[in-house]
Parts: sequence; C-alpha cells; structure tokens
Amino acid sequence: MISIRSSVRDFLRLEAAGGILLFAGAVLAMLCANSPAAAHYGLFLDTPVEVRFGAFEIAKPLLLWINDGLMAVFFLLVGLELKREMLAGALSRPAEVALPALAAIGGMVVPGLIYAWLNWGDPVEMRGWAIPTATDIAFAVGVLALLGGRVPPALKLFVLTLSILDDLGAILVIAFFYTERIAVDALGVAAAAGAVLALLNRRGVVAIQPYLFIGLVMWAAVLKSGVHATLAGVALALFIPLRVPVDPPPLSQLEGELHSVVSFGILPLFAFANSGVSLEGMALTVLLEKAPAGIATGLVLGKLAGVFGATWLAVRLGMGRLPQGVGWTHMFGAALLCGIGFTMSLFIATLAFQGEDAHLAVASRLGILAGSIIAGVAAYCVLRFAPAARAPSTAQ
Repeated sequence: MISIRSSVRDFLRLEAAGGILLFAGAVLAMLCANSPAAAHYGLFLDTPVEVRFGAFEIAKPLLLWINDGLMAVFFLLVGLELKREMLAGALSRPAEVALPALAAIGGMVVPGLIYAWLNWGDPVEMRGWAIPTATDIAFAVGVLALLGGRVPPALKLFVLTLSILDDLGAILVIAFFYTERIAVDALGVAAAAGAVLALLNRRGVVAIQPYLFIGLVMWAAVLKSGVHATLAGVALALFIPLRVPVDPPPLSQLEGELHSVVSFGILPLFAFANSGVSLEGMALTVLLEKAPAGIATGLVLGKLAGVFGATWLAVRLGMGRLPQGVGWTHMFGAALLCGIGFTMSLFIATLAFQGEDAHLAVASRLGILAGSIIAGVAAYCVLRFAPAARAPSTAQ
C-alpha cells in the first residue's frame, strides 16, 4: 500500500508540473498568434518535414508531425498507464473503480448530448460532438496541486481514476467516430506488426527495443491506412510486458522514461502548436455561435451535470459510495474540474474540423479555452472553500 501511495504522489507531482508547462505553452501560442511574431509562428508550424525510404515516404508539415507523430507517444503513455492500472492498480479492483467509471460515463454522455442539442441539423458542426467529452488530466491535477492539503487524498485518486477512464473513452471515440477512408493493404501491414508484437510478448522478450521498432512500423502503417496514427501508440502499449520476472518490468521502465518526455516536452509543444488563435477581427460574440457555445457549455455544465449526477445517482442506488473523507461539496468541485478539456479536446477538434471551415476550427478552440478556464476557476473556488468532510462517508 505504501508503494502504491508513493507512486500516486509521484505521478501527481509530475502531472502538476507538466500542467504548468502546458498552460505556459498555450499562453505563448496565443501571444505569438496575436503579435508581430504571428507570421513566424505560422511558418514554423507549416515547415515541411519528409521521411523517405525508397518508394515509401511520409511528407507532412511540422504541425501534423506533432499531432500524428509526437501525440502517438502521448497515447503510448496513456496505454501503458491503462494497462498497469487494469492489471495491478486502481482499475484492477472492481469495487473501487465502479463509482469513477460511472462518473466518467456520465461525464462523456451529457456533454456530448448538450453539444448535439445545440448543433443538431448541421452535419459539419455535428462532427465536433465529442470535443467537450474529454478531461485534461495534467491541468486537473495541476489545480489539485495548487489546493494542496485542502483536498482529501481520496478525491485526488478519484479524479485520477476518472481521468484515466476518460482517456480510454476518448481513445474509443477516436477509433470509431474519427476514422474514415481505410487502406486495407496498409491496415494489413499494421495487423502483421501487431502479430509480431504478440509473438514477442508470448515469447517473454523483455528488451524494450524490439517492441519500439515494430511499434514504429505499426505507426507508419496505421498512418497510411487512414485510421488515426495515434491509436498505434495505444496498441503498442498493450503488448509491453508487465508481469515478468525482471525488476523493473519493461512496462514500468518505459512508462517512467516517457513520463517526463511527455509531460515536459510533447504536451507543452502540442499546446503551443494548437492553441495559437488569432483574435484579430473577432468579438466575444463568437462564443455565442453554436459550435463554440456547445463546447463551452458541454465542458462547464455538461461535465458538472454528468459527473456529479452519475455519482449522486450511483450512491443513492447503492452502486458505490463516496471515497473516504470526501463530501458532496468536494464531489461538486471535482465534477467542475473534469470540465478542463484542453489537451484531448484540442486534439479531437483537430480531427473533427480538419480541412473544414477555418472559422469553425478557430471558433472551436476558443470554445475549448473559454470552457476550460471557466471550469478550472470555478473548481478551484469550490474546492478552496469546501468544508472538511465527515470521516468515512457512506453518504445517502
């Protein structure tokens, strides 16, 4: 138990520090996009980058290398965390995962419904229905870190578990709803790479390098197949061994090595590349347009109603109980906290509106920024002044 608590504390500290850099990357992007440096910012993101091996080539602007390439590493880390939690962590204990699982489902369904209700009838804008369903774990943990000891430790674990499950939901949404044209031959290569990874795992190979090499082949094949390439990172994670007689196991070793790279490098760079919105000629009334309004409302009110409502209903029906030391005011603040959608919301927005109306792409980012800021500030205020909860609660 001590080692588990220690690993959770280390994770929270790392995510909190990463959240600060994530915020800095977003602020820097906004400054660049609304200053004389705007042209250089655009040129930087449009820089052509090519990789060629004989007849095989990948040629994309730098922005897409960040979104399709570096974010695959982020999803690899998410996959490693999911596998570890399912086999040896919080997600391996059904009794403890029931409440955050139900809260995560509510926190995805209600925001999506609110967005769909506000944008019904417009097929282009409806593509963004999943944008407000996401929760940004780094920013959420960053807010909890600012609150320090005012937040019960059990609430931090609840939010962490909910966020991990939310990431799993986002992965499934991307796989099923944001995959269009499929190249069967490339998908066959990806499947063959998966078979090789399964063989390595079956044979008990503990060296990480062969998995990463085959994983790179899988990523390139998935990229060419039409399925979003970041899903290759999740698939690779499923084959990295955890229960093997070596210390540390390959999964834990790779997870530890990637955490700093992702938190302090990849995610801040992603925020810098995708948060730069030029406000020239724009008024705040743009937030009243259907798409950004649906995103902001979904993140703030949708997440609040979905997470808090599902939690309240589950407790009332006896399907779970509040964590030790957590009261309903804490849970209200946690539900608001889940409305910080930032990273994953921005990522889904790039998939939803890629190649669509440029104004809609910009407006959706403004909706994400506005909703995330409102949710984060409101959550901080609620949790900052929340009364101490009664000891172990079985709240009715």
